[in-house]
Amino acid sequence: MCAARRKSRAYHPDRVRDALLAQVEHVRLAAHALTPEQLARPAALPGRDVHALLAHIAGQIDAVPRLLAQPAPAATRPALDLDDWAAHPGAGVGDAPEAAGDPVEAIDAAAEELDAVLETAVREDLLLPHRFGPMRGLDFTVTRVVELVVHSDDLTRSLQSPVRLDRGALAIAVRVLADALAAKAPGNSTELRVPPFVAVQCLPGPRHTRGTPPSVVEADPITWLRLATGRATWAQTTATGRLKASGERALGLAGQLPVLG
Repeated sequence: MCAARRKSRAYHPDRVRDALLAQVEHVRLAAHALTPEQLARPAALPGRDVHALLAHIAGQIDAVPRLLAQPAPAATRPALDLDDWAAHPGAGVGDAPEAAGDPVEAIDAAAEELDAVLETAVREDLLLPHRFGPMRGLDFTVTRVVELVVHSDDLTRSLQSPVRLDRGALAIAVRVLADALAAKAPGNSTELRVPPFVAVQCLPGPRHTRGTPPSVVEADPITWLRLATGRATWAQTTATGRLKASGERALGLAGQLPVLG
């Protein structure tokens, strides 16, 4: 799947490690503060309550040690990069089974297992046997940052009280999803801006080389996360002013959302 295309963004292993550990800790602390009534509350995700959402989060954290414990793939190079992962239908959903039993205890256990293996997981020369194809350990760990940030925001929406987002983790998630959009709709006619973290060009059309591009779409990081993952729609976010779009080609981005498969 890694055909010739634009150069992938590089993520520093230390920053990925620190961001994932920080976001896991924020989720863990939030989970411990929940009451039985809050655990039974319907989640912002259809068909789930907060208990089930936490069980899903525990499974996503545990996916790193789980894949590391499996036999290494026979391949010598990755078949899957971050853009490929984001584009796959069901990306993230099947990376690990939901934890059984008490989800708060499961998150604690998964966090402990993750901490023990994370230095290995962020290696760039290590291949993991992902279900979509061999994937670099560092890249798969980046996907866990994306999952943790997105689901932390799901908890915020479910509980109507904020779950803290690590700034480094939020920056990684925003950039991965913006790059996935640029890979899905390549071109230079429209610029997506998510200050202060990223700006990418996408959609075919006239190329601009200096100054303000003819079409611009701008959103804050949380709005972009929700748009890119299908948690919010173009119409909702433009109506509230959280998404600003200008130029004749800007509306073309609406048809490319969400970007996470």
